[in-house]
Amino acid sequence: MTAVITDVHYRMSLALIRDLAQAGVRVVVCWREDSGAPLGFRSKYPARRVTLPREGWLEELYRLCSQIREEEGESPALLPVGAATLAALAPAEVRERFAPVCGLCIPTTEQLDLLNSKEQAAQLARSQGVAVPEAYSMEEGEEPKAFARRIPYPCVVKPLCGEKLGLTAADRYRIVKTPEELKVWYDRFSRLAGEPPLVQEYLSGGGMGCSVLAENGQIRAALCHRRIREYPVSGGPSACCESVDRPDLVEMVGRMVARLGYTGLAMFEFKEDREGNPRLLEVNPRIWGTYPLTRVSGSGISLLWCVLAWNRGNPGREVPLPELPKPRLCRMQFAASDLMSGVGYAKRGQLGKAVSAGLSVLAPWVRDGLWEWSDPGPGWLYYRSLLRKERA
Repeated sequence: MTAVITDVHYRMSLALIRDLAQAGVRVVVCWREDSGAPLGFRSKYPARRVTLPREGWLEELYRLCSQIREEEGESPALLPVGAATLAALAPAEVRERFAPVCGLCIPTTEQLDLLNSKEQAAQLARSQGVAVPEAYSMEEGEEPKAFARRIPYPCVVKPLCGEKLGLTAADRYRIVKTPEELKVWYDRFSRLAGEPPLVQEYLSGGGMGCSVLAENGQIRAALCHRRIREYPVSGGPSACCESVDRPDLVEMVGRMVARLGYTGLAMFEFKEDREGNPRLLEVNPRIWGTYPLTRVSGSGISLLWCVLAWNRGNPGREVPLPELPKPRLCRMQFAASDLMSGVGYAKRGQLGKAVSAGLSVLAPWVRDGLWEWSDPGPGWLYYRSLLRKERA
């Protein structure tokens, strides 16, 4: 069995590469020119490393899969890591063209568009009885100043789909504390997106995620996590998180997945209100930032995704689905981000979190989501890239 993994400049791709290779899958990794340091190229596990051109990369990806099909007599599983690659493969006409040369287990364009839209995802959640933060919008004829004065603070302002605007995770929303701040960011996101942003109540509780692999509306595997620290501390991606047992989140997500008939990977992000009740913030219908936790916890999600995709590309030759163990309860960090989060928390006077961040780097029971001593090449490249950015 061969798997083609794209976008291996993302650190999330390493968990996929390592899990599949250690399970006996022949791994072919792809990197697009000028898309960042190819971390996956430095791993010891890939059987083949392929550089795709900046222009015409989708056609070259098709040719690669076709070549593997001709050489091996079997279609590879094509596993897109990046959002742009996933979006390019999702349209029906592209799927139809790729179907003879590879197997895909990904969402449709319609599913991607719905879940990437915070407004539509919230509507879906409400229709399935899943709580979401209260949203505020201008009434017809209402002046912006009057709107800003009646909103409770702090509140959150964000574009309906920040990822399509090319914004990083930390830049896709702002927590604002005054009417003046709201006007600044409301206007800025409106100009950037060409439509009014979403304004929501601020939830003070902890952040959680429910990550799933689904097929035709049925959850095949799930892993929940709780966010411990983030970087930037003002509201960025997880720097440290831990797996948790939350069947309530899985049940809620299951209703949404079933309603959509969803296929593929997705992470449903929740935050707790003051009473500790989870509310859905948004959905990432793709491989997510904390995906390495699937490897650290031993969930087996990577292998299952690969087999589901491979079976779709090789009808009549399907292999049995692997039996998945129950994910371990464990903690994971990205050491560089977690150390920087410690600095950020210290500046805010949150010394407990700052000390915890420093100690986690030394704790043997906290696994790193990037660095592995048995496969150090990607880690060395990643940290060299960080140093270059700091010097620039």
